[in-house]
Amino acid sequence: MSALRSQIDAELSLVRRNGEQLLVTLGIPLLLLGFFGSVDILPTNTDDPIDFLVPGILALAVMSTSMVSLGIATGFERSYLVLKRLAATPLGTGRLIAAKTIAVACVEAVQMVLLVALGLALGWSPESANWLLALAAVVVGTFAFAGIGLALAGNLRGEVNLAASNGLYLILLLLGGLLFPLERLPAFLEAVGRATPTHALADILADSLMSAGHHTGTSWLVLGAWAIAMPAVAARTFRWN
Repeated sequence: MSALRSQIDAELSLVRRNGEQLLVTLGIPLLLLGFFGSVDILPTNTDDPIDFLVPGILALAVMSTSMVSLGIATGFERSYLVLKRLAATPLGTGRLIAAKTIAVACVEAVQMVLLVALGLALGWSPESANWLLALAAVVVGTFAFAGIGLALAGNLRGEVNLAASNGLYLILLLLGGLLFPLERLPAFLEAVGRATPTHALADILADSLMSAGHHTGTSWLVLGAWAIAMPAVAARTFRWN
């Protein structure tokens, strides 16, 4: 456990030192929520767009932090041979992945507080919210997206990983139903979207915070499958250099 704790401390120290990246990670979801929550331009099928947006932007924040930020940073650490030095320590792949995922979860905790506070300031009023269920969904989603990000980072060159992570982020954003309902998409794309961890997390958050989920049982199965499969793939295929 000492090796794991040491690596967690190191990861959190890197997060604190990289203030510009942290500001972008925290700021973009807040900017999106603030803008789209203030103007009624999205086809959200709700009386107040903020009721649709808050769960979706919370899911977006988990995806951007756990998959994109973590994956890109780890990919460049691997390209610059930073991870090659760690390979000579007792840390191991499993504890490296665990340490990075826990560090990301700490950043997400700050994100969640800020986004919920902004949502409330914009008039969001969660009805009979189950915060523990929402928290559980965020934790499971963090493992799913961190697994995806680390699987890419552990197998692709830094520049290729950068492009792949951003491309996948855009695809999941469009197919995840975060900014508009999936029903607006053609039937085939709607079916694909329901199989993504992005939509699964957003649907569970909508249900736990607003009682507005549509296929919550299926969404839990989808999100759980991604959360089990992708960290396992990352641990099995991760290359240190």
